[in-house]
Amino acid sequence: MIQFIQNLILGLLLGGVYALVAGGLTLIFGVMRVINIAHGAFLILAAYLTYTLWSALGIDPLLASLVTAPVVGAIGWVAYKLMVAPIRTAPMASTVLLTFGLALVIEAAMGTIWGNNSTAIRPGYADESFTVAGLFLPKAQVYGGLVAVLVLVTLGLVLTKTWLGRAIRAAAINPAGAELVGIKVAAVAALVFALGIAAAGAGGAIVGVLYPFVAGAHYQWIARLLAIVVLGGMGSLNGAILAAVMFGVAETLTAAYVSPSWATAVPYAIVFAVLLIRPQGLLGTRMREDAVPA
Repeated sequence: MIQFIQNLILGLLLGGVYALVAGGLTLIFGVMRVINIAHGAFLILAAYLTYTLWSALGIDPLLASLVTAPVVGAIGWVAYKLMVAPIRTAPMASTVLLTFGLALVIEAAMGTIWGNNSTAIRPGYADESFTVAGLFLPKAQVYGGLVAVLVLVTLGLVLTKTWLGRAIRAAAINPAGAELVGIKVAAVAALVFALGIAAAGAGGAIVGVLYPFVAGAHYQWIARLLAIVVLGGMGSLNGAILAAVMFGVAETLTAAYVSPSWATAVPYAIVFAVLLIRPQGLLGTRMREDAVPA
């Protein structure tokens, strides 16, 4: 029983990290109806920036998220202004192709700067654990999960308690109506893209501590994040958080009680099963087929 509780806690902590990164992706889609295929590339870019701060300056990698999140968010804002904004209202396939190309460019830049060898961030507590009532909890996963939850709570407060949050929700629900009351939807969209990428930046610092990574690892991450977003319901932040927790717990329990080789497959099987019953995802809403996004 103790072993099960330990694995469950570790799954919840991992789910918190997934929720942070997937939350940024679903936020971008919810406001802009843009599927950002480059999201995983920004995540790995943040991991490399964290590695540089840790190896060159000795900054704790989790504290480095205070730097990587705004820096990667700023890069995302520039990328949006230069590339995404001109085709924001184009068919969704156009933005998918554009962001896929952006992911390839970021991958090439990372390979040029940092090389293509596997990289790992190993702070002093990477091999240490907390012992609580017979439970052994790795410090890196505990700290990473807590940082992810803190950033998620901050993001939630921004969305629910600030004018920017109200503007974001208005732009997501009714862009035309938001324009009528003085909200500049184009400016809000740029800020949302930067905010979503900044969430990936914070997540990248955590991911760099938990997993070794290479420049091409973004393919694995975008596949996982898209599955989480679809499972939770496209555009639903609460749905993405719920789906991310399910993913984290499913992966951890499968690795512990079935086989690590099945840890990736079982969560996707859950996605397929849920979508067969509820195509719009756990907390998504069914959209009219004739609806045209603004």
